[in-house]
Amino acid sequence: MTRLRGAIWLVAGVVLALLAGIVAFSALNRVAEQAAVDQGVLEPRLSVVVASRSVPVRSVLTLEDLQVAEIPASTVPVDALNSMDDAIGRLTTTDLVAGEPLLAQRLVDPNVMAADGRTAVYLVDGQLLLALPAQDLLSRAGVIKPGDFVDIAATLTFPADRGIGAAEGGDDEQSTFFLLQNVPVVGATGRVAPAQNVAEGAAAVADDRPDTLLVTVSPQDALALKYAVDAGGTLDILLRPPGVTRPFLADPVDVDYLINRYRIPTGAGR
Repeated sequence: MTRLRGAIWLVAGVVLALLAGIVAFSALNRVAEQAAVDQGVLEPRLSVVVASRSVPVRSVLTLEDLQVAEIPASTVPVDALNSMDDAIGRLTTTDLVAGEPLLAQRLVDPNVMAADGRTAVYLVDGQLLLALPAQDLLSRAGVIKPGDFVDIAATLTFPADRGIGAAEGGDDEQSTFFLLQNVPVVGATGRVAPAQNVAEGAAAVADDRPDTLLVTVSPQDALALKYAVDAGGTLDILLRPPGVTRPFLADPVDVDYLINRYRIPTGAGR
């Protein structure tokens, strides 16, 4: 037992000695580096915010996208950010690669309204900015935010006699389908009209939820959305999981689909 205790104390002493040596070496190394900097032998380093991974254009930056790194002062760009608080929640106006310093001039705040009344939305070539009424349940609940990627489901009524060989005089048919997928929400603007209390003379209740969502789409997709709205279709915004960009495969749903899938009995024999 005495030998075991002696061995334990010996091991503990060795560990403490190693730790003390590491601390002393680190301290001496910092002192030597500072002395080299003071003498002009070693270039000073500055802490800046850099991308921790590749970030595509029009992305709203999160904590996972950023890290602080020390780089030589001569390589620090003008307007480089040194605090992650200045970058989180900002919209990128260019692609970022891992390790790239973040510049204030390449980030915009998607929620800031400029003096000319336009939000700070960045558009790239081949895209159009489109406003959608925020009348679906998720938008009205305040769930959809700038920076989200969403799918847009539409329900439209089509005439039964719209094609060759179709029966004439048939009833119109309603169908629900994915109109667009993986659409970026770049802004939310407007305000829901304040509701009046039932009591006479009561003040209107303020409501800060936006009544319009701003999305960026291709010109062809913009026309498809406009047609769906003008045709009286019902649009619903569906929130995608973060980072999921693949298309979801789903068949359009109409009354025949529901009857066949759920084996709903129809006709005189039901």
